[in-house]
Amino acid sequence: MKNIRSLSAFSLVLLFISFTMSISQSTMTTAYPILMKQFGIDAAAVQWVTSGFMVAMTLVMPLSPWLLDNLKLRTLLNLIVSTFLVGTAIAVVTPNFLGVIVGRLLEGVAVGALFPTYQSVIMENTDEANRGIAMGAVGLVMSSALAVGPIVSGIVLQFGTWRLLFAFFFVVLLALILSVQGKIKNTHELKPRSFDFLSSFLLIGFAGLLYTISILPSQGWSAPLAITLIISVVLLVAFVVRQLKEKTPFLDLRVFKYRGYLSAMLLTGMSYSGLITATVIMPLYFQKVFGFAPIISGFLMIPAAVFLSWLNPRAGRLLGQIGLRPLVLIGSSMMVLGYLTLAVFGTKFFLLAIVGAMLLEGGNAFIMMPAVTASSNALPKDLISHGTAIITTMRQLIGALSILVAGILIGFFLNDHTYGMSLNLTAAWFILIPLSGYLLATRLQVKK
Repeated sequence: MKNIRSLSAFSLVLLFISFTMSISQSTMTTAYPILMKQFGIDAAAVQWVTSGFMVAMTLVMPLSPWLLDNLKLRTLLNLIVSTFLVGTAIAVVTPNFLGVIVGRLLEGVAVGALFPTYQSVIMENTDEANRGIAMGAVGLVMSSALAVGPIVSGIVLQFGTWRLLFAFFFVVLLALILSVQGKIKNTHELKPRSFDFLSSFLLIGFAGLLYTISILPSQGWSAPLAITLIISVVLLVAFVVRQLKEKTPFLDLRVFKYRGYLSAMLLTGMSYSGLITATVIMPLYFQKVFGFAPIISGFLMIPAAVFLSWLNPRAGRLLGQIGLRPLVLIGSSMMVLGYLTLAVFGTKFFLLAIVGAMLLEGGNAFIMMPAVTASSNALPKDLISHGTAIITTMRQLIGALSILVAGILIGFFLNDHTYGMSLNLTAAWFILIPLSGYLLATRLQVKK
């Protein structure tokens, strides 16, 4: 809490708003069975509630540097929150499932614009010596919100309908944005430039790639999906070529020329993979193996969420004391041990399964936000917003890819093993991901 209290009032405003909107990322999975029953849809259709959100979010993230340079922060923040509120209101009152999807798409657009924006602004308004502390608080908000989402939805759905879940976020966020208007400061220097419509169109490649990754586990390969993947890759290649040729690129890829940025970006994706995987496979352990009800499963995720929240600000302080490389080694070791615990004991003792989840999420605290801090420290101030936009976009793609791989592995092992053993084997294979952290740590070039 000391870390959070040290932030400016404006930074706190950004954190509180982001926390409320971030929770919405992972709340709807608990409501899948309810939505399927009410609207008469199958599992593939209901997944659009989350997949559509993620696609919209990823599509907008690269736009954040342009938004920051062309809109005053007060205007931008109010626009983002208003978009989220409109989407949430549509979901609350809609009579059909299409309205839910439209609402979730608008929520995804808002969250996609907010994530890189608020991180960039906090980094720009914090001196380099204190960025570790600031980003520790940011990590607490982002990671904890993702872990807390299923818990909140489980509690709300126990006492009300899925519409109440949307209404809850609408009321909380509306009250929050109205109460903080006086604390919003226009701290980012505007650098107006024309909107590059061609680049923005080519960004559809990101959305197409994420859509393919998200939908593949439930539908499998098909000709339309393969075509979508090919077109998405072509669009992304064209986007990269255009950015490299433009004098004022839409998304400045020069960030990759700065030593330490690429490794730090890959580390954020690796650590996010552990966090998102834990939120996906742990409910399967608790419900499929140990037979707990969904609400109990949600409560069993609390220890990992609390542990992550407790570690994030402390990892921020340690970044300035011991440097990034030792933190990465600690976090990678925790994630390796977490997967190993699940692989060996995940189906035997649910308390050890909880410990495995705590190690996975706790390892994230030592890697993700410290790595974001290191990547920003490696860049000049005018490139921080571009670097942050790239990191947040790639983090979502890597997270979606991790879910895809987990689904493929579980399905493959189910051919010859029980569900519990399939989860254990999947956890064992995922040990390879944090092992890459040891290699990336040797390539870091950051200040202590």
